[in-house]
Amino acid sequence: MKTIVVHNELITDPAGMPKLCPFGAIVESGGDVQITSGCRMCLLCVKKGPHGVFELQETIDNRELVDKSCWKGILVYVEQHGNHIHPVSLEMVGKAHELGAKCGQPVFVMVAGDALTLVTGELLTYGIDRVLAYEDPAFADFRIEPYTAALEDAIGHLHPAVVLVGGTNNGRTLAPRTAARVHTGLTADCTVLDIQQQADLDQIRPAFGGNIMAHIRTPNHRPQFATVRYKIFDTACKSDKRGTVESRTLPPEKLVSAIRVLSQIPKGAGIFIEDAQVIVAIGKGIGKESAIGLFERLAVALGGQIACTRPLVENGWMDPRKQIGLSGRTVKPKLIITCGVSGSVQFSAGMKSSDRIIAINTDTDAPIFKTAHIGIVGDIFDIVPALLERIASDSQRGATSANASPMGRS
Repeated sequence: MKTIVVHNELITDPAGMPKLCPFGAIVESGGDVQITSGCRMCLLCVKKGPHGVFELQETIDNRELVDKSCWKGILVYVEQHGNHIHPVSLEMVGKAHELGAKCGQPVFVMVAGDALTLVTGELLTYGIDRVLAYEDPAFADFRIEPYTAALEDAIGHLHPAVVLVGGTNNGRTLAPRTAARVHTGLTADCTVLDIQQQADLDQIRPAFGGNIMAHIRTPNHRPQFATVRYKIFDTACKSDKRGTVESRTLPPEKLVSAIRVLSQIPKGAGIFIEDAQVIVAIGKGIGKESAIGLFERLAVALGGQIACTRPLVENGWMDPRKQIGLSGRTVKPKLIITCGVSGSVQFSAGMKSSDRIIAINTDTDAPIFKTAHIGIVGDIFDIVPALLERIASDSQRGATSANASPMGRS
């Protein structure tokens, strides 16, 4: 492990040392200079500071290596509500099968609820090796204490090498608490997962506001814990292979919670951008709020939904639920048309898995063209009206053809 050592005996100007660090990690007090936990290891102090004052040293990691032979399998926490499995859980099952096939690891799932017969039966159709079911009235509603105890019990029972949890509101509450219980780390909001032969998990996620992609590997710890965003991976395929269901129970004291669910209000009906098959995404290139109507017409004409980038939400022009990106929603439609979108890393990470991406932008060097399957260089206010005319013309021609006699149809 690398660290920076400060040789205070060589410092002639202690008060000037904090100016070397752009992150404010060098502090001076009473002539003593120290480096705080805010250090980003940029090494500017070593390169720019007085000769010999800041020294980069590499220390030997004396931590006891984990016995990897004691940790086998990939465990997926399955989130379910009213016997309906959250789609992100099935996406993780599909990814777990892919990872397990690469390094010979079985796939396990853990699910909790008050009536799980239908859920466990459905899970077995996805070729899962073992299903751990925690069935008790205490699991009727999501309450963090019982659910944490259940996932902790599953990890202690199975000793999985990898634990995957969906990046939902519940998952983002459950994962860090459980990871702390089993004394391991957690990589949140992974967008890419891979695995090595010794079941060392490659976890890739955006960092520093999405400006870089951090590649994280923790070979000295088990289990390896990660949360995964919705619409990142493909849904698991059905399989003829059938695993086993194992019912698990917890002591009554583990089911006690300080939380009482007084009532639940179902989410209003409607199609959200995560479920839309066609999306028209607009960015700050549209120029003004009054222009949004044009692109809403295109979305309606294509039977899809309109979405946007973060600047439009920050300007108050669009609903935050319509935002695509790392700080918004992740989508995977069959078709997405971006209009006036530059294509920042943050935005692209939220839609790059779409089946077909068409980008319209006047800037030939816009990053979105690196992600798009089809790029159109031009003014969106010329192209979109022409596209609407073509759609209307095709619709009218189709209606005319439908009204013709059967003999006249091609």
